[in-house]
Amino acid sequence: MKQIFKIALPILALGTIVFFTACNNSGTNSKKENADSTHTEAAHSGDHTFACPMHPEIIGKEGDTCPKCGMKLEHNDNATAATNVSMQFNTTPATAKPNEEITLSLTPKMKDNPNEQVPLDVEHTKKIHLIIVNDDLSWFDHIHPELNADGSYTAKEKFPAPGKYTLFADYKPSGANHTVDYLNVTVEGTVPAAKVYGPDKLTGTAGDGFSVSLAPEGGKFLTNMAMHINGVMMLNGKEVDVNTLEDYLGAKAHMVVVSLADKKYLHVHPSVEGGKFDLHTTFDKPGVYRGWIQFQSKGKVYTSDFVMNVAEGNADNMKGMDMKKDEHTDHAH
Repeated sequence: MKQIFKIALPILALGTIVFFTACNNSGTNSKKENADSTHTEAAHSGDHTFACPMHPEIIGKEGDTCPKCGMKLEHNDNATAATNVSMQFNTTPATAKPNEEITLSLTPKMKDNPNEQVPLDVEHTKKIHLIIVNDDLSWFDHIHPELNADGSYTAKEKFPAPGKYTLFADYKPSGANHTVDYLNVTVEGTVPAAKVYGPDKLTGTAGDGFSVSLAPEGGKFLTNMAMHINGVMMLNGKEVDVNTLEDYLGAKAHMVVVSLADKKYLHVHPSVEGGKFDLHTTFDKPGVYRGWIQFQSKGKVYTSDFVMNVAEGNADNMKGMDMKKDEHTDHAH
């Protein structure tokens, strides 16, 4: 279900969705997500490599969790292999206009054999998750292109205003690593003034009395360290056990976080602890980030949105956060 946010408040993937790489086709620019982003030191169990299923550049040992999204590392001896798949992208019509329906077409292609169709695995009940934001991150959408007989995936969209839009195509080619391709659409017309963000906005209303509040451990969002974030859901002013939610795309919730400056995409997968969302992510750079948590109740999908101002972490911050993490772990056990 679409949710349009026009507020003064990013990717996830609780992706902090905190999901999640590049191609360039038909005049549409796209860029590959940096593979040299912060990652854990490679470690092996015997001859095996363990990597994050969503962020294959994150390598560690069996039992570790991904600092970007909180998922457990999985056995993946192909984690360090370069991808041989890119996403061909075009729109019909070729020029997008505000509030007019447009067809988005995405076709995964083998770089060394563009005539070969590329099968995709189902992840979180879909083969492609397409996250779309406008340039100032005041508008967000999450849609799922459907497979056609020719191997392409298509979806309809309406862009609300002129300007540049970034599309994060989040998918996994069968037998290969998880991939996020950055695609772009420019909607013609006079671009409205960009939204300016102020302090953190850590409570997001979602409609029908639902809201979600985030609380970073330590009280701040900081770079270069594993952040632990608690998420409390309320309904008409009373706390709700998130276990009572219906599954949405195979989980109790998904979170996407996107940075304002460079559109860095994080898909965060919240776990559940004590009836609350339990989020883990790592921010590479300081700056303004927007976040969106999506969940489902009584067949309806809701979206809460957030603004997070991330500051540069330092050695003292890291020490303090490590102590808090140890306290949290002791409490959990």
